[in-house]
Amino acid sequence: MSIESVLKDLGLPRNKGVVYLSALEAGPATAADIAKRAQLPRTTTHEILQQLVGLGLISFMTKVRTRIYTAESPTKLKVLIQEKERRLEKILPELDLLTNLVGDKPKVKFYEGVEGVKTVFEDTLTVKNKLLRGILSMRDLYEMPGKKYMDDYVKRRIGAGIKLEVIRSAVKEVEESWPFSKSENRELHYAPEGMVFPMTIYLYDNKVGLIGTQQENFGMIIESQEFFATQNNLFETLWQITRVAKRRD
Repeated sequence: MSIESVLKDLGLPRNKGVVYLSALEAGPATAADIAKRAQLPRTTTHEILQQLVGLGLISFMTKVRTRIYTAESPTKLKVLIQEKERRLEKILPELDLLTNLVGDKPKVKFYEGVEGVKTVFEDTLTVKNKLLRGILSMRDLYEMPGKKYMDDYVKRRIGAGIKLEVIRSAVKEVEESWPFSKSENRELHYAPEGMVFPMTIYLYDNKVGLIGTQQENFGMIIESQEFFATQNNLFETLWQITRVAKRRD
């Protein structure tokens, strides 16, 4: 990473950075001398020097009606960053208030493709109360995002101590995996015969995660307290009428 690119990140875009570096190299010098080193017009250099003076990166003194400019120590850049941080800290409470003002509005995030589907799965692992409720189709999930990813995801869910209450359609099962298991933090119910779920739905915190099949190939996260409450009540109703699977352990 070049010095110029770092200065740009610090708020000194190309010409400002060039003028500051030229002033550092020149030592005490006139605007004309600095402009010559920077290979910029004198008027442009003079204007930038005034801006750098305002930032505290350049100082000047007057000798016989001529301003002599001196670049402050590069450590002044660190002070400049610290000052920006202090200013940010002062307005953070106000920014938080603005966030709270829109906090009750639903947030919808849409993701396309396999990576989008994985994004939804990864988000479920952030659940704060360590409880996921879901309606899953094993057959479709083994197709997308795929068995390898799903097996790894399940291991990470178990490792994170997240419990899963899940409803599945028996006709969508593909093998003896993901059973009702205490050791795997999973409680499994089977939907009534004829009730088939191609999509996967996760309920967690105030979010509803939706995952399409390989045919539709998308993922979506809806963050809404009211929508979550509605979907959670529907899940609870369905939970009461579904068949409890045989427990493995």
